[in-house]
Amino acid sequence: MASPHIEIPVGDRLVKVSNPDKIYFPEHGYAKRRLVEYYLAVGEGILRATRDRPTTLERWPSGVFEGARLATRADARGADAFYQKRIPKGAPDWVQTARIVFPSGRTADEVMPTEEAVIAWAANLGTLTFHPWPVRGGDVDHPDELRIDFDPQPGTDFADAVRVVLGPARELLDELGLTGFVKTSGKAGVHVYVRIEPRWTFTQVRRAALAFAREVERRAPELVTTRWWKEERGEQVFIDYNRAARDATIASAYSVRPLPHAPVSAPVTWDELPDVDPHDFTIATMPERFAKLGDLHAAIDDAAFPLDGLLELADRDETDHGLGDMPYPPNYPKMAGEPKRVQPSKDTDRKG
Repeated sequence: MASPHIEIPVGDRLVKVSNPDKIYFPEHGYAKRRLVEYYLAVGEGILRATRDRPTTLERWPSGVFEGARLATRADARGADAFYQKRIPKGAPDWVQTARIVFPSGRTADEVMPTEEAVIAWAANLGTLTFHPWPVRGGDVDHPDELRIDFDPQPGTDFADAVRVVLGPARELLDELGLTGFVKTSGKAGVHVYVRIEPRWTFTQVRRAALAFAREVERRAPELVTTRWWKEERGEQVFIDYNRAARDATIASAYSVRPLPHAPVSAPVTWDELPDVDPHDFTIATMPERFAKLGDLHAAIDDAAFPLDGLLELADRDETDHGLGDMPYPPNYPKMAGEPKRVQPSKDTDRKG
């Protein structure tokens, strides 16, 4: 019989963990207690990735069992997991929040981690993945993080994403004088983060991300695509510039992903990236790695960079190449200069 609860000291707090022996990852027998202990083992790292950031909680309160389904905006009925965008009722008074504005204009008070106890508390709620916004609670309209998502499409894999990151993407970062911090996505992709000065709006940061993606595509057209519509991408690595749009988050460094082997999004060095196997980073292996290496993203706050170079590149895309904006995700209001949001195969005008 599962024990009703335990209490774990975290800093000056006692965090209650209910049903600690409840199995969350049946394939390996990892229980909720193991999840909480994992997050405490990498506490400094996960807190650095989420500190003072409004953070959506991806909750899997019944664990990752075969057939489990994550609720989507279009269909939440009968789902086993869901995104928590507002602070849960009954949260301790030491769990702080930040008010954010969605693209729809609606607002929400999201959890804003300020200490490791908040991470442990969220893990007790079944939070596997933390999705922090690229802003701080003191200024939720000006991102301080440029996040570049290299997403392998069907027919490509992690190794292909690594080729793009280590080749044209790193070359471009170096030319722009930007320091990137790399991590596995926890699935098949690669993420690169750049700390930026919080002087630009979400729209401007997304424009910079699109310019980055297009320039990488120009340098490696056989490997990279910026096509928004999946039917047009082919067997290439998609650089998802819409991850820079408001309310479009990315799993944080050290976040657990909802797959049977309990993988995590792992910071890695540029030197080790060529030999990385993302399956090696799990809640079972990461604590030892973290104890040995520490947080490989620890220096990300040492310098913040301007976006001028990328915005100049965006200007050249428009003036020299005649390239305008690209579609936003479907839940966004129509944006200025945005092309039609019509899947090409269903565009009657294009069909003529």
